[in-house]
Amino acid sequence: MTDAWSLGGKRAFVTGGARGIGRAIALKLAERGAAVAVADAHPEPFSGERYYRLKRRFSGDEEQISTADAIQQLGGHAMQLQLDVADADAVGRAAETARDAFGQIDILVNNAGIVNNIASIADMTAEAWAHELQVNLSGAFHCTQALVPAMAQQGWGRVINISSVAARQPGMGQPAYTASKAGLAAMATPLVLSMPAELRQSMIARTALQQLGTPEDIAELAGFLASEAARFITATAIPCDGGLLGAPAG
Repeated sequence: MTDAWSLGGKRAFVTGGARGIGRAIALKLAERGAAVAVADAHPEPFSGERYYRLKRRFSGDEEQISTADAIQQLGGHAMQLQLDVADADAVGRAAETARDAFGQIDILVNNAGIVNNIASIADMTAEAWAHELQVNLSGAFHCTQALVPAMAQQGWGRVINISSVAARQPGMGQPAYTASKAGLAAMATPLVLSMPAELRQSMIARTALQQLGTPEDIAELAGFLASEAARFITATAIPCDGGLLGAPAG
C-alpha cells in the first residue's frame, strides 16, 4: 500500500457499521490503519423488522463476531456504539464518546439506512414516510453536524455519504427511500460550500459487468475516498454499480 492509501493515525466514525456495506467499510478503513467507531442501532445479531422484499431481516453468520471485535482481532483499534442516528441528541452523545476514546474524528461515513417501508405514495402513511427520511437523510445530517465542524477547524476531514442507485433509478414502492437517498447524494455540495475552501436476477442483467456487487466493492471505494489519494475529489456522487446507471434502458 502506498503512503497515500494509508489511514494510519486517522479516526473514523461509521454508521450502520454492524453488517453489510457498513461492516465492510469499517473493516476496510481499519485494514488501512484507521481507528474505527462502529455505530449501529442493532450492534448485536438480531432478527428484526421487515426488510425490503424479505419477510424478516436476519443477521448473517459473519455477525456472530461484532464488527468492532473483528477489527480488534485483526490487530486494529475499534469501539462499538449503539446509536439510532434519527435521534440528534443521541448522535451528539455518541460523537462525544468517540472523541473521548479516540480524539478528534477525521472520517465520517454516513451509511446507516433502512428500506423497510415499501408502499405506493397513496398507501404510505405519513409516519412511515417521516421515519425513513429521519433515519436515511436526517441521520446523516445529525452526524455531519456533530462531527464535521471540528474537521473544518483542524483543516482535514472526509465525509462519505453512502447513497443508492435508487436516487436516480427508483424501484417500485420506494418513494421515501428514493427521496432520502437522492437527498443524501445532494448533501455533498452544500456541505462543501459551507466549509472552508481549503478544506448494488434482474439487477445483474442490467449492469454492464453482468454481475452483482458486494459490500467489499463499496468498501474499496470508501477506503480510497477516505485516503489522501482522493484529496482532489469533492462535492460529487461516484456510482459504484457495475455500470447500472450507464447501461441502456431496456
